[in-house]
Amino acid sequence: MLENKVTAGSDMIQYVTVVIGGQLFGLPISQVHDVFVPESVTRVPLSAPEVAGVLNLRGRIVTAINMRRRLHLPPLEEGQMMAVGIEYKHESYGLVIDTVGEVLTLPASSAEPNPSNLDKRWAEISGGVHRLDGRLMVILDVSRLLGAMFTEPMVAA
Repeated sequence: MLENKVTAGSDMIQYVTVVIGGQLFGLPISQVHDVFVPESVTRVPLSAPEVAGVLNLRGRIVTAINMRRRLHLPPLEEGQMMAVGIEYKHESYGLVIDTVGEVLTLPASSAEPNPSNLDKRWAEISGGVHRLDGRLMVILDVSRLLGAMFTEPMVAA
């Protein structure tokens, strides 16, 4: 059971951490519905390249987004894929990632804007960063991630 400990005067945010291509990302826990292993993904013809397909997750149709493809990274060689279930504009999505980490509780005040030298692929989907003991955690902004994908006109390849 997750507890949200908030001390007077300081707002804390809980993040589910995920790793994509060696980079640590954080998703606000309020946006995460499930963590699951994607099985039997059905390819959707003429869909965007980063759409891995659709799958059935406990009776819901979920669009699987391959985050490595979305970030223009090479595919994983081996290993079991993991996915994080989120909802955006009343639709369910599964973000297919490399690994799921722990839940971190961080003060909202420690979030910083994107550094100017942040990889532009990450900056496009980032809502800021947290500096953690020599490591940078990029905050995934779901509306920037999915909004850009589904508002741009589709071009036939």
